[in-house]
Amino acid sequence: MDQRLTFNEDAANYDRWRPVYCAEVFQDIIAYSHIGPGKQAIEIGIGTGQATRPVLETGCELAAVELGRNLAEYTQLKFREYTGFKVHHTSFEDFAAPAGSSDLIYSGTAFHWIPEQTGYPKVSQLLKTGGTVALFWNRPFAARADDELHQQLQQIYRKFRPGSPPLIEHDTARYHAVSQRLDTYGFREIKLKLYHLTRAFSSADYIGLLNTYSDHRGMPTAARLLLEEEIRAAILKSGDVLMIYDTIDLHLARK
Repeated sequence: MDQRLTFNEDAANYDRWRPVYCAEVFQDIIAYSHIGPGKQAIEIGIGTGQATRPVLETGCELAAVELGRNLAEYTQLKFREYTGFKVHHTSFEDFAAPAGSSDLIYSGTAFHWIPEQTGYPKVSQLLKTGGTVALFWNRPFAARADDELHQQLQQIYRKFRPGSPPLIEHDTARYHAVSQRLDTYGFREIKLKLYHLTRAFSSADYIGLLNTYSDHRGMPTAARLLLEEEIRAAILKSGDVLMIYDTIDLHLARK
């Protein structure tokens, strides 16, 4: 199975636990792109619409691209009151739209699924001259390095998923790589902005969140359940509260 389709298996759980993005992200996208009535936007990988409503509320027309059929149907229904909204059940690679027709193309925690050599040139092809691309990701980080619960969780992950790369809260090398790719493919006026959020999870809620991640859902069932049980026990032992520190990196550029 294409790993991207693991998100399609339980749309309601994905919608419940995947975080929305802070209002400042959309304020900055809207200010940079001047998106609004009479303008055309494309959202790549809409999922269940965590990054959708603020753009729709500008009055623009929005074409959303979603590979998962269940997610596409779920989100079309979720935003049915917006007449200028349509979800296209397809991959971005196969999505068809007139060249030079879009004022804004954006993607929240999804653009990494598209091969670089396909994604960036196609965004450029679909954008009007002067149009905006906005790529952003939410990177959740559990607790702090000097936090006992954090240490316990890292030991549990290493036990069940040995060889996994260490989590990096502020991945400056990756930020630079995205900016460099935008430059390489001819985009200009490139900007990077960071935003920070904090969320508190109970053990049950954190397991719900884990089940929205493709690498977690892709584990063998027996191993995944054992991993979840050890994580649940560790969080319960720490008062049934786990703090998650989110960093959102937003990359803006013009064609």
